[in-house]
Amino acid sequence: MSDEFTSQHGRRIAYDLSEGAGPGVVFLGGFKSDRHGTKALHLEAWGKAQGRAFLRFDYSGHGDSGGAFEDGCIGDWAADAQAAIETLTKGPQVLVGSSMGGWIALLIARARPDLVAGLVGIAAAPDFTEDSIWAGLDADGRAALEQDGRIEEISEYGPDPYVYTRRLIMDGREQLVLRNPLPLPFPVRLLQGTADADVDQSVALRLLDHAIGDDIRLTLVKGADHRFSSPSELQMIEQAIGNILVG
Repeated sequence: MSDEFTSQHGRRIAYDLSEGAGPGVVFLGGFKSDRHGTKALHLEAWGKAQGRAFLRFDYSGHGDSGGAFEDGCIGDWAADAQAAIETLTKGPQVLVGSSMGGWIALLIARARPDLVAGLVGIAAAPDFTEDSIWAGLDADGRAALEQDGRIEEISEYGPDPYVYTRRLIMDGREQLVLRNPLPLPFPVRLLQGTADADVDQSVALRLLDHAIGDDIRLTLVKGADHRFSSPSELQMIEQAIGNILVG
């Protein structure tokens, strides 16, 4: 059932927790997404059918959680995720991170590897604030961000534009994971579509090359886009989680 808790940072976090066997599965959503998305709900149903504990939640400023989206940043949302895992789950969890959620999962893995039994990245987008947003701005865009503290960009995922703030960019530089050693001492399964217009497959290849671990695998799916939500793609996510759980 849906519920909420207040983190140690004073942020109200909405969540749905299904009890079951461990290791549990925790779904980490993407930038401006919420816990009611296709992948989160599908995997929750899959987890229940497997008798597996499953947690989905909204970062602050997302979905039903408290706070304003524009006030948040990667560090805040990673702290929300870590607080949810520490507060609501028992033992190491399999983290399933979609897009930005993949970056969040890597931050948790770096800070608290004891919380992680395995990691599944779906079009994982580590360091995107620097390598995609900031790198994609021209001189006028960078000047506008510095002067106004925010810029807007049309989104294909809804009627409202994406808002990128100066704080998002500045904090993102404190959270980068592809610049320093990134040990991942547990099974990691990365899924990436070749037709992803938001996260290029080169990001997945860079992460595969950069991460340190004995059991890290990348699957490139020809024709899959960023949503990675078709029936066959959802089945691939199930299989990736199952592979970790029985490995």
